[in-house]
Amino acid sequence: MSPVIVLVGPPGSGKSTVAGELATRLGVPHRDTDTAVETEAGRPISDIFVDSGEAHFRKLERAAVSAALQHDGVLSLGGGAILDPETRAELAGHFVVFLDVTLGEAAKRVGLGTSRPLLLGNVRTQMKNLMDARRPLYEEVAALVVSTDGRTPADVSDEILQKLETK
Repeated sequence: MSPVIVLVGPPGSGKSTVAGELATRLGVPHRDTDTAVETEAGRPISDIFVDSGEAHFRKLERAAVSAALQHDGVLSLGGGAILDPETRAELAGHFVVFLDVTLGEAAKRVGLGTSRPLLLGNVRTQMKNLMDARRPLYEEVAALVVSTDGRTPADVSDEILQKLETK
């Protein structure tokens, strides 16, 4: 068992939304590692960060990714999952799609909420720093890069499915 498609990208790129669209169109389940972590921990990611720290969250995330890579369907990874070298190695051989988004579009989508602990403070600055640091890692694991700026989930899904058919 293995995911049909794995989506990676920064916060606000549309991973969960596009994964849901793809799963529906392919008739397969969708799994999201952030949701899996929250379910396993019994609390929101923001609480895990506050109560137990980022290192503990990353440990939970690593386990969730490893388990999810045994899932038949569409998989969306949390934005920072690719920071782990073991995760990047495990993604080899999977059809990984990097959903790219510009800083301005991502900031609009994410908003100023506190549900994303790594974006507390100046959201745009934090987001830019995250995106700059992670972009090479997203590109490293990706078989396909798709821009989501100004596009509907259906349009993004069309592009991904066209590429999937030709791989």
